Amino acid sequence: MATSTPGRTAPARRTPTLAIDIGGTKIAVGLVDDDGALVHQAKLPTPDGDAEAIWAVIESLVIEALSTAGGAVRGVGVASAGPIDLQTGTVSPINITEWQRFPIVDRLSAIVDAPVRLGGDGLCMAMGERWRGAGRGAEFLLGMVVSTGVGGGLVLDGAPYDGRTGNAGHVGHVVVDPDGRPCTCGGRGCVETIAAGPRMAQWAREQGWDAPAGADAKELADAAAAGNAIALRTFARGATAVAAMIASVGAVCDLDLVVVGGGVAKAGPLLFDPLREALHTYAGLDFIRDLRVVPAELGGDAGLVGAAALVISVR
Repeated sequence: MATSTPGRTAPARRTPTLAIDIGGTKIAVGLVDDDGALVHQAKLPTPDGDAEAIWAVIESLVIEALSTAGGAVRGVGVASAGPIDLQTGTVSPINITEWQRFPIVDRLSAIVDAPVRLGGDGLCMAMGERWRGAGRGAEFLLGMVVSTGVGGGLVLDGAPYDGRTGNAGHVGHVVVDPDGRPCTCGGRGCVETIAAGPRMAQWAREQGWDAPAGADAKELADAAAAGNAIALRTFARGATAVAAMIASVGAVCDLDLVVVGGGVAKAGPLLFDPLREALHTYAGLDFIRDLRVVPAELGGDAGLVGAAALVISVR
């Protein structure tokens, strides 16, 4: 039998925020409390197939989370790969070709009785790191992910900046080589064509890297750590491209901090050492000369934490 202590009242249970992170390889759904702590999390691979198959995965994870929350949530924050359209509440992720102008906000509103807020995955990563990770206290922050693609989001004057359509911060498509290779965005010479994991592995093979079939950025990092000259040169090339982009965005936005996460960033000094060295070459203006670049702290949780911050007012 439950007992109670006279004169004391049990603390009220705070209603959590439902957070959703939609990417090309996985879909994650969590519950986040008002302090930014994940109190529930579940994830599944993003399925191949039609748009409804992908939605079915999201719906199942949302229903599970709602059950865990007792049916009530404060709101729903959605971090999605882009482009997104805030006006229509739709998403058209480059890496989820089955979704073109998919009405994610309307779909979620139909099954969750709470406000739904949509943001780009890069913006949510930046917000998550500023709230609970390596970006604490930064007022002018670029959060970015270097992985299968290169994405980013901006926090300016302590507030998320999503731009006119919700797509501000797409730093992976800053052009660093005007005569460079075609990019999936339709442009040419974007930093993503040089520094994204699959592009790095491809370039290393073209230079003579003798890698097993299917080897990716992790194997490339292992080879670099073992002293392979081609792998080391590949990381230096990718890091230089990222540094050039950071210097450009830093100058435009007057940044004080850049937080870098993602699979390629897990290589640690193999990426960050040449990146910081190259940044000294490109960041010549006085006001960005001391721009700091640090590794992300939240890993894969940053998107969920940041998605919740779309609902919870965080300063």
